Amino acid sequence: MSDIIQLLPDSVANQIAAGEVIQRPASVIKELVENAVDAEATTINVLVVDAGRTSIQVIDNGKGMSETDARLSFERHATSKIRKAEDLFALHTMGFRGEALASIAAVAQVELKTRTRDSELGSHVSISGSKVTGQELVSCPVGSNFSVENIFFNVPARRKFLKSNTTELNNILTAFERIVLVYPNISFTFHSNGTELFNLKAGSLKQRIVDVFGKKLDQDIIPIEVETSVCKITGFVGKPEASRRKCSQQYFFVNGRYMKHPYFHKAVTTAFERLIPLGEQIPYFIYFDVNAEDIDVNIHPTKTEIKFENEQTVWQILLAAIKDAIGRFNDVPSIDFDTVGKPDIPVFDPTKSNGKLPKVDFDPQYNPFHGSNASHSHAKPNDNSNASSWQKLYDNLGKSDSNNSQISQDAPQNLFNAGGDVTESQLTVEEKSPSHYQYKGRYIMTAIKSGLMIVDQYRAHERILYEKYLEQIKMKNGSSQQMLFPETIQFSPTEAVVLKKMFPELEALGFELTSLGGSTYSINGIPSGLDGVDIIKLLKNMVEEFAEQPSSIGDSINSSIALQLARSAAIPYGQVLSNEEMESLINNLFMCSNVNYTPDGKSIISILKQQDIERLFH
Repeated sequence: MSDIIQLLPDSVANQIAAGEVIQRPASVIKELVENAVDAEATTINVLVVDAGRTSIQVIDNGKGMSETDARLSFERHATSKIRKAEDLFALHTMGFRGEALASIAAVAQVELKTRTRDSELGSHVSISGSKVTGQELVSCPVGSNFSVENIFFNVPARRKFLKSNTTELNNILTAFERIVLVYPNISFTFHSNGTELFNLKAGSLKQRIVDVFGKKLDQDIIPIEVETSVCKITGFVGKPEASRRKCSQQYFFVNGRYMKHPYFHKAVTTAFERLIPLGEQIPYFIYFDVNAEDIDVNIHPTKTEIKFENEQTVWQILLAAIKDAIGRFNDVPSIDFDTVGKPDIPVFDPTKSNGKLPKVDFDPQYNPFHGSNASHSHAKPNDNSNASSWQKLYDNLGKSDSNNSQISQDAPQNLFNAGGDVTESQLTVEEKSPSHYQYKGRYIMTAIKSGLMIVDQYRAHERILYEKYLEQIKMKNGSSQQMLFPETIQFSPTEAVVLKKMFPELEALGFELTSLGGSTYSINGIPSGLDGVDIIKLLKNMVEEFAEQPSSIGDSINSSIALQLARSAAIPYGQVLSNEEMESLINNLFMCSNVNYTPDGKSIISILKQQDIERLFH
């Protein structure tokens, strides 16, 4: 039998490795910028065209490479970060595998211009699909300039399944933010299609966070800091009032490396239990400094999954640090009575009084049920002569109740139209009582032929508004209400990219936004019916919800926007409703396409059957 096992060519092996290391243009940005950081650069510039499909360029002023290193850097498993296996347990650099440049060169056309400080001329290396197409001396500044064009040009299946430019740019900005938040001492710029999105100057960590996510965050975060023999934890965590339903501003870093850690995220949420509404999240930027030998970053090629040796101990330290920060920086003011402009209240001084205390005269025999013309001074407490005048008011009380009950029973029954045959899971009958009862400002209870129907008023209104707004988006006929005093809202560059894609849907709903330059907008008009709603918070939530959409399918986008708007405008729990309002809400609900569930699958109606009620009294 002939031998059938053979070594793969380097070009094929590199393409296989690129499948894990280089998943999309954002992966290229991450690897090249991390290399620039490891090269001790103080200024890093990133330029992308068409969200990285056409071109990606990363320029730094780091150490640079010699002519030999420039050529060797594109070989697989060639690295300057480690020398032996033991170095894996004492890593102090972002990269160490030696796979990134080889993987990038395997699926794109790459050019590198680099020069060291002690060289007069630099090197220019050109590679296409792992094949070196040229190498020559060139005049260039100190540092490295990587240009990556036509990514996945030789892997058409991978290029075909890249997402839209908006989605890919959003992923690039996310990867970029994860790096710039770790190195506030490095200056960064980011340009997309010639437009500057970021210009971050070197400064403090808090200033870098504010520069990336907006000035509002400056007032919403509090510092945390703790140092033990196990680890050192620093950073910032949001105040309770900064919580939101969707919060993408949640970052863990260990030894300068971004990581995902659900277990530590649980520590943050535990610290804020009963401080924020259920289902909302808090922003945080938390940095761990641990001994390199106590963690393992060599779990996944993306290096975002990190294993801690003392994971449970670190969890307890993190929880205690956050609770301490909340306690030290709480916003509850101490009781301090303002003395400015207070009235002058005299204090009783027994030494200056004439010994006589104030006396209050009152009639102990006064009876409020006596007529106004009666002589109160001679009225007797037990005199019932005028009792009949007020007792007559209550004579017909029982009769009135029975009459009302009779009227209720004789009233004609209204019919529900649920858009077709009503199934038993929806409603077992088509008749209901015209009278409704609101229980604890949360549920509407209505007698029906088969028993008792209980409706969640918030969820019912959410379903009604959701279908209304969805129809407005599709028909593009939403009515706008002009704001007397326009409000200003500032987005981060990442959010601004998402907002631009949402503009057609927002305008169809009735939003009127005007750009004020950069990522700041003026809110001139809002959809009618949003009185009392925090418009800025609503728009922020809608942008964050939109950013999480896995694709750019129109129906999915429209549904997400309509749901966010419906949640904000729906009747809140605790609002008292009149019988007419409850009747209208119930009727409108049964005109919806789905009366049983909210758009996100929560139950709206529950039926307590007559036989179950009767069984309770047996």
